[in-house]
Amino acid sequence: MTEIDIFKALSNETRLNILKWLREPEKNFPQQQAHLPKEVSIKGGVCVGDIHDKVNLSQSTVSHYLSIMQKAGLLEAVRYGQWTYYRRNEDTIKKIAKFLDEEI
Repeated sequence: MTEIDIFKALSNETRLNILKWLREPEKNFPQQQAHLPKEVSIKGGVCVGDIHDKVNLSQSTVSHYLSIMQKAGLLEAVRYGQWTYYRRNEDTIKKIAKFLDEEI
């Protein structure tokens, strides 16, 4: 992950919105983790299908966007059964905020 990769990932309005929405997943995705048994917790994770429903783009486009963000280090993915859950990678977000504060 480089700063350039992160900025490229954030240069799309939908991807930027996804990152913003995942900051407060309970508020922005009230049905999150609906596919998980009660004993399984993926804290802050939101299913691709729930993200797809919110952005109103094709499933393949949403998956591609999430992949770009994951490769840039902005998102973490956790797979459970047939579902993949995404959440923010707060360590990377803190590093990029520090970079902006100190270098730019």
